[in-house]
Amino acid sequence: MNIGILGLGVMGRSLAQNFERNGYSVTGFDVNPKFDKSLFKDKNITVFDSLDHLVAALDKPRIILIMVPAGKPVDKAIVSVKPFLEKDDILIDGGNSFFMDTERRIKNLEEDGIRFIGMGVSGGEQGALWGPSLMPGGDASAWEQVSPMLESISAKVEDGTPCVAWMGKGGAGHYVKMVHNGIEYGDMQLIAEIYDLLHRGAGISNSELASIFAKWNEGDLRSYLIEITSKILQYPDEETGWPLVDLILDEAAQKGTGRWTSQNSLEVGALVPTIYAAVEMRLMSGLKAERVKASQLLGGATPKFSGDQERLIHLAEKALYASKITSYAQGFALLHSASKEYEFGFKYADIARIWRAGCIIRASLLDDIALSFDREPELPNLLLNEAFRKVVVESQSAWRAVVKTAIDLSIPMMATSASLAYFDAYRSERLPANLIQAQRDFFGAHTYRRVDKEGVFHTKWE
Repeated sequence: MNIGILGLGVMGRSLAQNFERNGYSVTGFDVNPKFDKSLFKDKNITVFDSLDHLVAALDKPRIILIMVPAGKPVDKAIVSVKPFLEKDDILIDGGNSFFMDTERRIKNLEEDGIRFIGMGVSGGEQGALWGPSLMPGGDASAWEQVSPMLESISAKVEDGTPCVAWMGKGGAGHYVKMVHNGIEYGDMQLIAEIYDLLHRGAGISNSELASIFAKWNEGDLRSYLIEITSKILQYPDEETGWPLVDLILDEAAQKGTGRWTSQNSLEVGALVPTIYAAVEMRLMSGLKAERVKASQLLGGATPKFSGDQERLIHLAEKALYASKITSYAQGFALLHSASKEYEFGFKYADIARIWRAGCIIRASLLDDIALSFDREPELPNLLLNEAFRKVVVESQSAWRAVVKTAIDLSIPMMATSASLAYFDAYRSERLPANLIQAQRDFFGAHTYRRVDKEGVFHTKWE
């Protein structure tokens, strides 16, 4: 058999079928299988009831893809399969593992000559089945062996380019997937805020909004998330006939990757306020009981919008696109900082290209991002690129108008506001940090530098 898959949940089963459809023989194992084995009937997929049988059925050097939940389950899976492996065998972790865990696993397995790849997989169940975006990193010699297999199962853009590329050494692959998910958090929150402003704030119906998002998906905002938002907004509940989205409880769950992105950005000294805001709003959504009580005690009614709806829709489109550009700019700036900090050696154009299909944040915007990094591989921030700079600068009046309208209507737009504030801060030649540094020197003698002469200074303020 060509490849073994350890963990046959939804993603593992889908990837197994993807490999098989592309001409590879697959063997699988799951400690607690919860599927009908007839799913693999008439397919070159064999499910074993023990790990030793799975390993024995594989060609050497063996390639095993681990598809179990991140964290301790991955370590447990490695411990379980390791006794049956030999030097030069390859393990691939295709879950949402924290990149530092991947670094640790690589070092531990190197001692026995087992090659390890940490691979981000994006696209959900359908992506795994028909073509995901893949972000592998780790042992470079292993990449040479598995690359044909991964290219065959990956998503393909319109020109046929496979959505997989080597991210770099160590935990590079899982780091890129972490940032991908952080951008995803930001993108989803930005869309949700525009929906909230137009629906709850301006009183535009779900069916009208479905048409608006469908139209936006034909222009600059064309993306997977805009596309599915249009479909969601017009989907009826089978029992009541009401729009299903209105019947879904307003509590958004999270699996940790957005939080990891936020936390690590502080470690490497990068700013991702749009992602921070998205994570914070998911936490806020979890305070449902408190929010209900606060709405009664603090007055949660939204003032009625009395302006021009068509104008607001036009402004919202521009604000959403500017915020989206800013969010991607933050994500790639984080990748830039991390590449230096961890010596990943990221190729940013490659990252943008493999996100163009298969993954959740696929968008037409990524074509322009890839081209910008082709022209300037070490571009520190997308806002410095001529094309993106022009769009954001020209959109700022609409951006500000949308945020002002939301404030007047008591509609929280944390991510949109954070995106605008990031833009304003990034283009400010002078920030009030001079006062902060003076305060630090006042209470802690932390010293300061001056703009008019060289040196480090301290003042006795009293």
